[in-house]
Amino acid sequence: MLSASFSFTSSAEVRSQKHKIEELAPSLIIVYASPLFFENDDWFLALREISPNIVGCSTAGEISSDQVYADSIVILAIKLECGSDIAIHTSPLANMQTSFDTGMALSQKITSQGLKGVYTLAPGLAINGSALINGLTKLLPPHVKVSGGLAGDNASFGKTFVISPEGISENTVVAVCFYGENLIFGYGAYGGWRSFGPSRSVTKANENLLFQLDDVPALTIYKDYLGDYASDLPANGLLFPLEVVGKDQEGTGLIRTILGIDENTNSLILAGDVVESEYVRLMHASTDNLIDGAQLAVANALSNPKSTHSSPGVNKAHHSLALVTSCVGRKLVMGDRVEEELECIKEQLPQNTNIAGFYSYGEICPFDNKSQSKLYNQTLSMTLIQEIAP
Repeated sequence: MLSASFSFTSSAEVRSQKHKIEELAPSLIIVYASPLFFENDDWFLALREISPNIVGCSTAGEISSDQVYADSIVILAIKLECGSDIAIHTSPLANMQTSFDTGMALSQKITSQGLKGVYTLAPGLAINGSALINGLTKLLPPHVKVSGGLAGDNASFGKTFVISPEGISENTVVAVCFYGENLIFGYGAYGGWRSFGPSRSVTKANENLLFQLDDVPALTIYKDYLGDYASDLPANGLLFPLEVVGKDQEGTGLIRTILGIDENTNSLILAGDVVESEYVRLMHASTDNLIDGAQLAVANALSNPKSTHSSPGVNKAHHSLALVTSCVGRKLVMGDRVEEELECIKEQLPQNTNIAGFYSYGEICPFDNKSQSKLYNQTLSMTLIQEIAP
């Protein structure tokens, strides 16, 4: 497998420089683009002249190597070798309530024989990411993991976009299926946020809608905690997510971002499900904590015993690819230090690893190589892909 990533600042630049992408003869093109690029589709038409296998999404920040870009487009070109192949499937998302059905429809299209991994990109608004993943994984073999993320729009919460071979859409979910016995995947996700305040019981909730905590309207409690920060909801909800806590008061590893509020019902709209009888705690973070979390995510991804990354003395000349999805909330907390989490990732990975990705409204990944795929919020997640020559 070979890959290369390119960063451009305009559609005209994409078209004038597309020969650089063509030189790789890519099997797949993944695009991470600022919302500004969706005002026209000239860049998309230029890329489709190179390959019909194009997927991607709008972002809250674009990642290439250890750099974070704004108002740009990062184009990742991937050339599979050694007999590996891909298949791309799409399914429309009618509304938040049909998220599970959309995932299930995708799952029904996927051929399981020889399947090694699924990379999916979905709208970042009007979606229940937990339900989507539950549907998508319903028919997949247990050893096949799903990773990817929910599209962003620079924390404007207006419109997000998903790119597929069919075009650009606000309500399409796309899944790239990787096939081949020589492909090896590694996964890791971690947050680095810290909880504070008491745990509160979820006394009324419906999927990703949180109505009451300790029998008190959830929005009322949340505003009380935030104080002056409450005047800028839902945007400031990215800075104060909720930790999901089990009945034993132990953390579950799940964090839920507040995507919106409903003043009429005094409720919180979360990026993923919460369940009545669970508990939640408010969270906050420092840049140093988030960077520590990024390091742990990479360590999890490198823990696959089949990977040459984790085998001492093995020739590390194999080219590998790291697809990174990091939450926009992390980006807002870290501010000018945001690239530090990417620098620490790059230091841990072999020098020949290409890094690309985006800042998202939800991260899809297993916690580690032994876990099942889930929707996370406020985490950095990583999908490591290697293609080993037979």
